[in-house]
Amino acid sequence: MKHNLKTLALVVFSILTINAALAQEFLEVNPLELVKNPASYLEKDIKISAKFDKFSTLGLDYDRAFRDSKDYISFLIKRPDTLNQEYSIPLSELKLMLKRDEAEKLLDIESGDRVEITGKVFSAALNDPWVDVYELKNLDPEKEKEEDSGL
Repeated sequence: MKHNLKTLALVVFSILTINAALAQEFLEVNPLELVKNPASYLEKDIKISAKFDKFSTLGLDYDRAFRDSKDYISFLIKRPDTLNQEYSIPLSELKLMLKRDEAEKLLDIESGDRVEITGKVFSAALNDPWVDVYELKNLDPEKEKEEDSGL
């Protein structure tokens, strides 16, 4: 019985350790704070909630924070401090890099859709944050369904 309890404890400990390693922790960041202090977030995993603006090529192929335009596409989010005005301005200081194969899965995303972005700040070149995006998640899936059904 004592041997079985030790074995069970070892198995449970191993499972908990593996699950903890798989559960990646992201620091929730306001995009304006990130732009204001990019070096503070260097090499950190971050999460941003924002409004999508558009796909772009901004920042691609820049030597000091290189991401090849053959493999990546960048995208812009809207500045959160201009959302309630007649116009919106993209937050071009924030360089968000997404692998092209991931971007191709998001062709239905539109300007103004709420998104959640997870990634890692890999550079602070030009005193701007450059982020490798792990996931760009559309938080308005019901909007996509409405359009698909013709509503």
